[in-house]
Amino acid sequence: MFSLMLAACATTRHETLGPTQIARSTAAAVEQKPSPAQMMIDSATSMIGQPYRFGGAAPGGFDCSGLVAYAAASAGIFVPRTAAEQLEYGSPVLPAQLRAGDLVFMHLSGKELHVAIALDRQLFVHAPSSGGRVRVDSLLAPPYAKGFIGARRVVSFATPN
Repeated sequence: MFSLMLAACATTRHETLGPTQIARSTAAAVEQKPSPAQMMIDSATSMIGQPYRFGGAAPGGFDCSGLVAYAAASAGIFVPRTAAEQLEYGSPVLPAQLRAGDLVFMHLSGKELHVAIALDRQLFVHAPSSGGRVRVDSLLAPPYAKGFIGARRVVSFATPN
């Protein structure tokens, strides 16, 4: 019986991967990892339905900038905590160049400054206001269309060499 087990081990074929196969395997694994922008969006959208809470930055309650800071941190991206600081952070983005993961800023009635995370050029996820819940809205709908003041890119979209 022992000789059968040894024979089974001896007859098992083991392939040795060369550098090319290892590089392809590694590249495939890297390609499957979501981008930081997608991780940020996934984190923010997973909070849909969470209540608005002034000063909130964790599941259980968010204010607008707290949702942004939380989602960015879950993607390994640092952004400052307040909407005013976030408005000065990253690179400015023109509305026509808006990408998923960019921060969008608005002046809305009852709020000095509001920040959200773009899902595309039209939709964004945000923690709207007292009594509200984290949700998705459109930049084309009132009051957001009139209140839009700018966008900032906090995620690098450069591809590695």
